[in-house]
Amino acid sequence: MDDLTPASDLAATNTAHYPNESDEYRKARRDLLVEEIEVRRQAERVAELRRQLPPGGEVPEDYEFVAEDGESVTLSEMFGDHDALAIYSYMFGPQREAPCPMCTSHMAGFEQKIDDIRQRVAIAFTSRSPIERLVDAKRARGWTHLPVYSDTSGAYTRAYVSADDADLPAYNVFTRKDGTIRHFWSEEISFDMADPGQDPRGAVEMDPLWLLLDTVPGGRGGDWHPSLTY
Repeated sequence: MDDLTPASDLAATNTAHYPNESDEYRKARRDLLVEEIEVRRQAERVAELRRQLPPGGEVPEDYEFVAEDGESVTLSEMFGDHDALAIYSYMFGPQREAPCPMCTSHMAGFEQKIDDIRQRVAIAFTSRSPIERLVDAKRARGWTHLPVYSDTSGAYTRAYVSADDADLPAYNVFTRKDGTIRHFWSEEISFDMADPGQDPRGAVEMDPLWLLLDTVPGGRGGDWHPSLTY
């Protein structure tokens, strides 16, 4: 990384100007551009380090889930023809009357991207509620592409989401090589790791809602949360 062109030099090549902007605005925007270039570089460095992780732990059992058709499906079957599987566990346990609005917003961003994702990896969304509730909630949102599965027994959840079987979100990636399934990576930044005044979130922001709001003057809106229905 030492041979990279300084971010300030790259920013200096920017020729963008917009109607009636002040010199003060353009200077501040160029300073911000330097930081944006550095953020992009840091994200690339972190992604590369993630890809270089040594092999994770072998999955102790072939966990069973219930698919939308009511049939049983195993973790290994979820891979299909792929060697990587991403699983998002969302907050919609039996104790909840409705799924978590934040999880729902996160999932909605993937609804029209499933076919694209499946060109590269397998993907699944799991929760602890019975499959009938998951399907009903999916239908209520108008989703037709998101694959949801019920972790009826809770065995997977207790191993890779919460040992206490708490109703928590989690994102896990698994790999399969020569018939052996291993855990590759999971989001391990917890809410209590947030800096003072910071909106708690993981290291990898995948909800386009928040990515967009980060570009507007009002930002994420403090205590604002998306709604389940509109």
